[in-house]
Amino acid sequence: MKILVLLLAAIFPSAAVIAQVAEAKPTPQLYSEQTVRNMREIQRASGLSSYAYDQTRYLSYNIGPRLSGSSQAAKAVEYVANEMRKLGLDVRLQKCLVPHWVRGEERGELVEFSGMAPGTVQRVVLTALGGSVATPAEGITAEVVVVSSFEELAELGREKIQGKIVLFNFKFDSEMQSSGFGGAAYGQAVQFRFGGAIAAARFGAVASLNRSAGGSQNRLAHTGSMGYVEGVTKIPGAAVSYEDAETIASLATAGKVKIHLTLTPQTLPDVESYNVIGDLKGTERPNEIVIVSGHLDSWDLGQGAIDDASGVAVSMSVAKMLKDLKIKPKRTIRVIAWMNEENGGRGSAAYEKEESANIANHFAAIEADLGASHPLGILFTGKPEIQAFLAPISQALLPQGAWQTQLQAGGVGADTAPLTRAGVPTFAPWFNQQTYFNYHHTAADTFDKIDPRQMRELGGVVAVLAYGLANLEQPLPR
Repeated sequence: MKILVLLLAAIFPSAAVIAQVAEAKPTPQLYSEQTVRNMREIQRASGLSSYAYDQTRYLSYNIGPRLSGSSQAAKAVEYVANEMRKLGLDVRLQKCLVPHWVRGEERGELVEFSGMAPGTVQRVVLTALGGSVATPAEGITAEVVVVSSFEELAELGREKIQGKIVLFNFKFDSEMQSSGFGGAAYGQAVQFRFGGAIAAARFGAVASLNRSAGGSQNRLAHTGSMGYVEGVTKIPGAAVSYEDAETIASLATAGKVKIHLTLTPQTLPDVESYNVIGDLKGTERPNEIVIVSGHLDSWDLGQGAIDDASGVAVSMSVAKMLKDLKIKPKRTIRVIAWMNEENGGRGSAAYEKEESANIANHFAAIEADLGASHPLGILFTGKPEIQAFLAPISQALLPQGAWQTQLQAGGVGADTAPLTRAGVPTFAPWFNQQTYFNYHHTAADTFDKIDPRQMRELGGVVAVLAYGLANLEQPLPR
């Protein structure tokens, strides 16, 4: 669901955007002196708070992976709703029907290749992709054809693909990630995860594999949603680890390689689930809404700590911070824990449908969904003139080094995307993405990856931004 957002981030570098808005006209008074003092107080207090860190720990350790439709997802809804009530929020559950896909067994073994010892097999580390259909219960055995692009697949044609398993061996650009552009590297690689089975099936393949769309080199496979389209045979899809993709590709240069693949996922009937919504009512303009949010569901291999327990926890921490400091926003701050971001977007769709007649009253929306590393500042989507409105917020965040702002066309989050399309200004923390995709959608997305200092820094960015937007004296351009 984050693919479009991440691709666009690569297209609009900071320097070009800053130049675009450098000549923005001066704005009238944006914040009262009291609001400015409060933003500075919120930033200082966030450096001492462990609330978001503690909530992330509970969601990760005590509840664990929260794939839509699972009992853990249901437990997380109950838990977060109760925690929001403890903060004094006006809480409601917004119903949505979500997919219920369960992983089942997943196993891969190389059973034929040049030089293999008689009577042996070589295990392949792989994981089924979300939404995949199953192989027969006994599995399938077929030759592997290795390609690096959709164009190379098409050049081989049906004659060389029919009845075989295709491995899309596109390498995640780790150098791009180490330069801080992990999202751009992911955007290049993830197209084969989502579209590989469709493309391979058109040429008669019996299954599709892709090299994991991430930076891990610890023999971990990266899951995520795959796609099917009407009129094209649905074939099983799985991702193999970096190391196993290297092995298969190397062996294929020396001769025929066969793999025995067993995947037994099931797609069960949709399950009733919920967005958790908690309102902190505004004192002057309660009908105007500033959303602060993260998504509550996660993939099932790890604990869903960085993706996205941290985003939910830091959104809840905004209400906690304001309550503790006895600071009241002028507009309503709406905390949302979205459901089903990972494999369907049913939660954001339900919200869009219910609020369609009230979009004009949505002043702004914030989404935290790219981990919990050191934040550099704020991303935004909307009119370029918004950047000038963020200057006092950036000033309040200067002590923690999170003062930069960047316009990002297209959107800054999957769950806020419907609001972006409707013209609502949308915002997100801006992270350096040097490590996020080493853990994203893998078994390594666990709580130990959360740094308490960086979590406090993230809390500062989100809380100052949410409060600042809620107290703007002028409407945002839209």
